[in-house]
Amino acid sequence: MSSRGQAGPKSTRVGMISLGCPKNRVDSEIMLGELGREGYEIVHEADGADTVIVNTCGFIDEAKEESIEAILDVARRKAEGGVGSLLVAGCMVNRYGQELREEIPEIDGFVSLDQLRDVGSLVQMGGAEAPVPSQSHMVFDHQAPRTLTTRGYAYLKVAEGCNNPCTFCAIPKWRGKFRSRTFDSLVEEAKNLAAMGVAELCLVAQDTTRYGEDLDYGKHGLTRLVERLLAETEIPWIRFLYAYPTTLDDELMRLMGQEERFCSYIDMPLQHSHPEMLKAMRRGGRAERYLRQLEKARTAASDVFLRSTFIVGFPGEKERHFRHLVDFVREARFDHLGGFVFSPEEGTPSAELPERVPRTKARRRYEELLEVQEPISLERRRRLVGRTMKVLVEGVCEETDHLLQGRHHGMAPDIDGRLLINDGAAPAGTLVDVEISEAFADDLVGHIVGPAGVAGVVPAESAELIRAAMNTRAAVDEEIVAPGR
Repeated sequence: MSSRGQAGPKSTRVGMISLGCPKNRVDSEIMLGELGREGYEIVHEADGADTVIVNTCGFIDEAKEESIEAILDVARRKAEGGVGSLLVAGCMVNRYGQELREEIPEIDGFVSLDQLRDVGSLVQMGGAEAPVPSQSHMVFDHQAPRTLTTRGYAYLKVAEGCNNPCTFCAIPKWRGKFRSRTFDSLVEEAKNLAAMGVAELCLVAQDTTRYGEDLDYGKHGLTRLVERLLAETEIPWIRFLYAYPTTLDDELMRLMGQEERFCSYIDMPLQHSHPEMLKAMRRGGRAERYLRQLEKARTAASDVFLRSTFIVGFPGEKERHFRHLVDFVREARFDHLGGFVFSPEEGTPSAELPERVPRTKARRRYEELLEVQEPISLERRRRLVGRTMKVLVEGVCEETDHLLQGRHHGMAPDIDGRLLINDGAAPAGTLVDVEISEAFADDLVGHIVGPAGVAGVVPAESAELIRAAMNTRAAVDEEIVAPGR
């Protein structure tokens, strides 16, 4: 079924709630693009929408709970008359569609992972039936329309699915086998995004460093893709997210050190450091090899920023395993670090493992790991104070209109904190020079110092002169209005 080329009812107002990872965000943007192309009005608030689509995440318990809460919230609004229809899309549809239908009868219909481009007709029909648990097999390319929901940056999904045998992860059960897009398709979409004014392109997949293996591009597929994107577009920043430790290409790291537009940033989720835990997780590599990789990255690109993610409380994790992880984190000195408390995923080997770690103990380990990382992150940020760095302005700060917020090349969107700009001005999506003045464990503070001559960019010094002139003019005007006071 396909509605491409047909005009949808322009009076239909559709809202979207997108949850989960950047890859899920791309799916949401494809649906929004398709709806917009077919004449639907996209609204930013659920109340008053004829249809609300909740694009769900099914990765871990917390993500599933967030998705269920969002569905129930829209169901409540629907019962109160604030919403017309409720459709559910995304990972939970392919995995739990039947259960959702039975447990939440307020759901009017579903949009599976392979039905993104049919979303217009599904809105008209009230959604599809709940699918049986199934894997996705589609790969959406540059021909799929997209409505960007990000400011100044965009995600480019280079592949779908995953072949890794990690015992804790159920993603292959609904996202399917790993399948890459072609060089030409990705370059074409990158050009389209550049035409929209995108200043930063983030390459994403479930297993990004394995890109192209299934297309016989060899082990350097991602490196070759980045080279083509650098040569055939003028996008100022290109980064990739999610490196698998056994497929991270040395040539890719060397390219980081050579090409200023290729952001020196590696997010490599290692999950653990102890060999017994890595074996139980079916993860490749060892702590010693990981440390060598991190050192190799720092040698190849002196300004590289490193991030990793770890799971605590995995079945069988003893105190000695956790102490090994803590020591590893202290030695690795990541710039950014994230963590998860183990979540038993239905249908995965780890869900059946004995020696389950009590939730309270796993939570304490998680909090300790973050506490160990905090002074490391603070030290890594403090070394930036006094430096002038290129910063992508994302817009006005979420908490106050008196600050701008942005990121330097070592900060990926949404996960690595912010750089708060307390003086100067620049439009969202602009790359500016910022002098770092303060550092905190999560955020940085700085002021704009350039570049000169760029439309809309007002350095801090010029901003101060403008404010002084405005204050002088205000004082003169006040004296004219009330002379001889």
